[in-house]
Amino acid sequence: MNSLIAKLLSGIIGIGISAYLLKPGVTYDGNFTTILLVGLVVGLLMFFVRPILSLITLPIRIITLNLFSIVIMMFLVWLVDALFFPFDVFEINGINNLFFTTLIIWGTEKVSSIAFK
Repeated sequence: MNSLIAKLLSGIIGIGISAYLLKPGVTYDGNFTTILLVGLVVGLLMFFVRPILSLITLPIRIITLNLFSIVIMMFLVWLVDALFFPFDVFEINGINNLFFTTLIIWGTEKVSSIAFK
């Protein structure tokens, strides 16, 4: 259960940090509940969907020395962006902002997994 809590917290904190640091590229409606909701969805996708995608793409990850896991994480963050885009509450503009948002979420996930050990 600590892993789920760590992933949810890392999703919320990572989305919040990326919305603050990448201000023109990552936009939201200014409501704190939007950050909470988007972060929870990212955390749930990281906990439930990412292990399945990692298992499916195991040969590619072996060939690329696990660098393809960044692509998997970018896909999940893009999926969350696509889910919230029609409601105009959260948007990531451009591939660079998507990449840096993914790196921020990945970094907060590593820190929170160490903290919850």
